[in-house]
Amino acid sequence: MKNTSNKVQAQQPELPQGFSTETIKTIAVVAVLVVAFLRWNDVIALLINAMIFIYGLVGQNFGIALILFTILIRVLTWPLNAQQMKGAAAMQAFQNDKEWQDIQKKYAKDKEKLAQEQMRLYRERGINPFGSCLPTLIQFPILFALIPSITYSIGSTPLSLLKLARFMYPFQDVAALVPLNSQFLWMDLGLPERTILPGLAVGIPVLALIVAFTTYIQTKLTMPATPSTGSNDQAAATGKMMSVYMPVMLFMFSLNYASGLAVYFITSNILAIVQYAMMGKVNWRNLLPGGGQQAPKKIK
Repeated sequence: MKNTSNKVQAQQPELPQGFSTETIKTIAVVAVLVVAFLRWNDVIALLINAMIFIYGLVGQNFGIALILFTILIRVLTWPLNAQQMKGAAAMQAFQNDKEWQDIQKKYAKDKEKLAQEQMRLYRERGINPFGSCLPTLIQFPILFALIPSITYSIGSTPLSLLKLARFMYPFQDVAALVPLNSQFLWMDLGLPERTILPGLAVGIPVLALIVAFTTYIQTKLTMPATPSTGSNDQAAATGKMMSVYMPVMLFMFSLNYASGLAVYFITSNILAIVQYAMMGKVNWRNLLPGGGQQAPKKIK
């Protein structure tokens, strides 16, 4: 009877590996992205109404409202960011895996076989190669929707107010809130920020520079340590590219769009560092030259 039972269990079909939990998460993220872009005006309307609702609660200070709105976004996306950190750590551990390093050497000239073996190890270890980037992708609709949301919310022209009225929910007391007060510190949040320094005839984009700096710091601090012999470490190469491309991209956004967007970026970067620090994931050594490399481990 015991042997028969074992035979029956052995003959039971296994679930397709393509329908793993990680695959379902990937499909769900893609579905959310598709719905967001198909219902683009609804996403913009949601962001506008959230910001204006907070604006009414904090004494009609749009700068404070934008900071609180950013905190709200970070809280809502906390699980996604945690998953991103988990995925990045899993990929880092995979790159340091002795079996994977041996496979890379064995099939260095056979790219097809190398890819097959890589996917096999992903399945065996339950690694989703997109796990660290999907949480970032799902936040892109928020990023791109923020540009028109801020522009429409604090616009003072009749056309911008007309567009704003189209997105407002019925429960909002529009007459009492608009046009919004766009002044915050030394800036008009509805315009790109330029600061005229004493002795200079041109405006310096101080806020955009702060965005680039905080983005670089956030990217470096949250980048996992790389092996000292990581010439083939794809995760390390990707991390290095991101530490350059992301600051430049967000700098250009902040340079050309409303300064309210820059306030969002700076607040989000600071909160990301705080979140990573709370989870013990901040790698302070990455700020030092060569400090982000791990010492080679002895193989027993």
